[in-house]
Amino acid sequence: MTAFATIAIEAARTAGKLLRQELGGVRRISYKGASAINLVTEMDRRAERAIVEILCEAYPDHGILAEEGGVQGGPSEYRWIIDPLDGTTNYAHGLPMFCVAIALEAAGEIVLGVAYDPNLEELFVAERGGGASLNGEPIRVSETAALNESLLATGFPYTIRSTTRTNLSEFAAFSLRARAVRRIGSAVLDLCYVAAGRFDGYWELALGPWDLAAGSLVVREAGGVVTNVQGGPFTLAGPGVLATNGKLHPAMLEVLEAACGPARPGS
Repeated sequence: MTAFATIAIEAARTAGKLLRQELGGVRRISYKGASAINLVTEMDRRAERAIVEILCEAYPDHGILAEEGGVQGGPSEYRWIIDPLDGTTNYAHGLPMFCVAIALEAAGEIVLGVAYDPNLEELFVAERGGGASLNGEPIRVSETAALNESLLATGFPYTIRSTTRTNLSEFAAFSLRARAVRRIGSAVLDLCYVAAGRFDGYWELALGPWDLAAGSLVVREAGGVVTNVQGGPFTLAGPGVLATNGKLHPAMLEVLEAACGPARPGS
């Protein structure tokens, strides 16, 4: 394990412990932009500050992209991408289904992904070329080859009340073709569960880079395939994400295209 991974794990565990300790507390909730469903709590910010403090102490010249704090400059080619609380809506309602995600980008490529679920005490770690693990044990994607035998996961955009790309038609299409479709409210956990073989595939139409960075590497290092939702090369800018065990990727792309067709600019 690299020194980068050791520091990232320390930061994720520190933030995760804080979140778990305060889960039952009274939340102070505010909203991002004009959305009535895109929440942020004081715990998002507290967890982020704890992570940033640890990372900056260890690597003061590194850049940072954090969900709540945005971009912090640094002269290094390294940049940390942080989601301090993935699953904020769950957390705000006292639902113990959330995680902390930290990724490291080097010269534009994700080289480290760490995701920590403090409720189940599950730590997912992936380093580029080094495989993926859960609590220190190697993990692999599933072997499911038939869509009608698959368990899938998805999520919906915060703009669902105002956009034509709601993911509802795609959800309906997969619900009729897969064994079941789950929506757990944490993109990072969805990706990690694909990596661990718990889900066979996951798609979502609109996500931030902090939602994707760590988990996408965990999936790839566990033997899975990650593309954008149209089947093109995966980038943190999207559009969207499709992560599968590889065997289901062509079938899922067919369903996505049939359900809504290629994404339209500005939609």
